[in-house]
Order: sequence, then C-alpha cells, then structure tokens
Amino acid sequence: MLQLDGTGPRYQQIYRAFRSEILTRTLRPGERVPSTRVLANLLKVSRNTAVMAYEQLLAEGFLETRIGAAGTVVAPVLPSDSLYFSYSESLGRQQHTVRTNARLAGAGERMLKAARAVSSSLELPSLSWELTPSRIPYDFRPGRAAFADVPYALWCRLLGSRARRASMRDLDYGPPAGRWELREAIGARLRRLRGIDVGPERILIVNGTQQALDLISRILLNPDDRVLIEEPHYTGARCAFMSVGAELVRCAVDDNGIQIPKASTGKRPVRLAYVTPSHQFPTGVVLPIARRLELLDWASRTGAFIVEDDYDSEYRYDGPPLQALAGLDAEGRVIYVGTFSKILFPALRLGYLVLPKALVEPFAAAKATGDTGTAALEQLALADFISTGQFDRHLRRTNISNAARRRALVEAVRKEFGERAEVCGANAGLHLLVWLKGRSGGMIKDAHGKAEKAGVGLYTVDSFYLKPPKRTGVVLGYAPLREREIREGIHRLAAALT
Repeated sequence: MLQLDGTGPRYQQIYRAFRSEILTRTLRPGERVPSTRVLANLLKVSRNTAVMAYEQLLAEGFLETRIGAAGTVVAPVLPSDSLYFSYSESLGRQQHTVRTNARLAGAGERMLKAARAVSSSLELPSLSWELTPSRIPYDFRPGRAAFADVPYALWCRLLGSRARRASMRDLDYGPPAGRWELREAIGARLRRLRGIDVGPERILIVNGTQQALDLISRILLNPDDRVLIEEPHYTGARCAFMSVGAELVRCAVDDNGIQIPKASTGKRPVRLAYVTPSHQFPTGVVLPIARRLELLDWASRTGAFIVEDDYDSEYRYDGPPLQALAGLDAEGRVIYVGTFSKILFPALRLGYLVLPKALVEPFAAAKATGDTGTAALEQLALADFISTGQFDRHLRRTNISNAARRRALVEAVRKEFGERAEVCGANAGLHLLVWLKGRSGGMIKDAHGKAEKAGVGLYTVDSFYLKPPKRTGVVLGYAPLREREIREGIHRLAAALT
C-alpha cells in the first residue's frame, strides 16, 4: 500500500512513495512492481499519471524493465545500505538541516554585511527592497512611480506587436550592451533634453540602477578604495560600495547640494564620487552650475570618477530639465546612470549607463559575464515607445498629475503641522523631505512606528545618513497616491505624531 503525501502533482506523489519504499528496502532489489495499468486502477488515477511516475523512477535508476514476463522490477544493483538508510532518514524530515558554518568568500561576507546594515537602518525585517508592508493604506514610501498614470494598454500593444513579429535574432541572446534600437532612442533623448552628446556606442542597458551601481563597484573599486558619498544619500549606493569593501567618505549636503571637498595630499586619493546633482536624494536640492563645475574640476585634479545618478530628473514642475553633469564633462570623468523605474514602473527592470569611452569594453564584458544581456522584447517595445513620441506624451501627462499631488502634499503638511514642519527641496521629483518638530519643539521619538500604527507608511531620514541628524525628518513619496489619500494620510500622520 503506497502512502501518498498529498503534496504536488499525483505523479510526483507516486514517485516519492515508490522511492521511499525502495530506499527503506520495503521493496527489495529485483522485486516486481505492478504494471502501470494495475497501478492506475489501484490508486484511482489515470494511466498517464502512473506512466509519468514510472518514467521518472526508471530515469533515476530506481526501476528497470525486463524483457518478457518479468515486467518492471526494482533495480537489482543499489548503493550500500548505509548510504540508503542515511538518505531515507532525510526524506522523512519536513525541513532540511541548514549548515550554520558555511564559509563565504571575502566578497560574500562583505555583501551580506552591507545588506544587513542597510536593512537594519531601514527597519526592514529581512534582506528586501520592499520598504513598508503592503497592508498600510496610506503609503508615502519614496522611490515609487505613478502607477495609475502608466499607459498599460498602449504598453501591452507595443510589447505584443514586438512579440508577434519577433525574428530569430530577437529571440536569441542579445548583445550584452543592450539592443541598438533602444540605445539609439535613449541617446537621442539625452542629446535633446539633457545636453549629453552621446551615441549608442557609449550606452549600456542594465537591469535598473542597482545593477548599474553593482557594475561600477565591481569594475572600478578595490577593497579599501575611498568613495565620496553625499550625506544624506541613497542607501542602495551605500550597499553597493560597502559590498566591495570600499571606505565611505561622507560629504555634507547643504541648500546647494554636496559641498565639494578640497583635494588632500595627506590621505589616500578618492577613487569615486557618487552624487545626485539634479535632485539630491533625499533632500531634493539642486546642485547649481558653479558647484557642478567645481566638482568636475575636483575630479580632474584628483583623478576620480563621478557617478551621476539621475534617477528622477524628468520631473520638474517649474521649468525644463537641467543639463546633466555628464553634459559638462570634457575629460571622460562622469558615469551617468538613468532609469525607467520612476517614469514607467520598477518591474520593467530597465535602466542605462552612459560611459566614458575607456570604460565601455570592461563594462560590457562584466555585463556579459553577469547575465548575458537584458530581456530583448521589453527593450524593443521601449524603443518603440520612445521613438514614436509616446514616451514624451506620457511624461507631459505625469508631470501635470505629479505636480498636482505635490501641491496637495505641501498644502496638507502646512495645514496639519503649521510651524512644526519645514518642507525641503526644489519643485521637482517624486518625494519631499519634511523636517518635523514635536509639540515641545524637539525631536519626535519613533516617528516611523507611530505612523505605521496610524496606517501611514513613511521613512524617517535617519536611514539615509551614516551619522543620523539631531532632528526628525521624514521622506514622503507621493506619486502612487491620489490627492484625497495624500490629505487623509497627512491628517493621520499629524494626529499620530501629536
């Protein structure tokens, strides 16, 4: 009598039951087993189900067929009893024993340490980029797109069209740097709107900003190399740099962005600087032209590369996008990082790097080693979305709707908090940094926890600092929310923090 465990397809249950009987010697080597027809009748299953179970047992060597009347039998040559009984005991356990002393390489140890440090600072229960529980009704988590504004029907038509007329080349492995059509469309936009004179040959398609930062870290940094990072800053960048063992050098941000350091002769040189000049994360300030030129001059004198993370510069509500730092670079010092996660949706997993000529080949080689290229059909559909003008139309619509959400948020904060709130940042992007005071004028204890209990998801600014500030700041993302949800969420937040 076979005991089926009730888990998964029936043929797999039959396979596991026979395997257990054989491993425990209940079925002896050479013993005949029922025909598939008899087995199907006994277990009240289709004959195909019985055939599939036997085929797997035959393929793995538990059974073998005999010519003539003998039929199908348990394999006569089996491993030693000790091996079988050791294995059969493990089959009876619901959970496998996990080794706690697995030895990791230095890179693995650093990566785990960096991820744990970031998840701890963000108050996450596990190593996950999911920032707040989905049960929270008024979620001001930063970094999300305006999902309601995405033209899903149009995107599905473009993707379906590319799938229907896909050639063998489209379905095969693509170039590691990405499809030429998308790189060409991106280059045209960057020349027209961001002042970057770049062709497709210097553009590398990646699976979002985080992969871009990982490639930069692995290709350009050795353990103990010094990396200049804004304070406060994007935690994903911190994690990438820490994972390769880099030494982080904090550089304060004021009302005009990062304060450019002086080149020091007494210390090891800085290898890399990470900045968000068009909309500093999370403060929202913009780096003026004087400091941009000063930063480029600093990089020239120190021999450092600059990573320009241009994560949401398309969203400006009082003028056109600013010229990118990469557009001012005459020496090949700036690595420009762009993404479509904020304009369309993060699950698309498409971003890009604009690289100095000297870095194109090593980055393409690393990309090929890591994933052999990004999904092709999505790249082609996005190229069509851009080249037909639909991308610009979508961006104009979302700029209008996000500007309205931002106004609603600013008005709600001022109404609910009054003099206890200071809104920071330019009229741009998809989030606000708000400095808050308690009723007595001091810091607010456990603002994150109190807000979550009130059904409001937010981030306190502490997690974006290596050395937290001595005042309470919250980062409020607003793109996915309706205006009425923004007003109600801020009302609840003010009540919770009173």
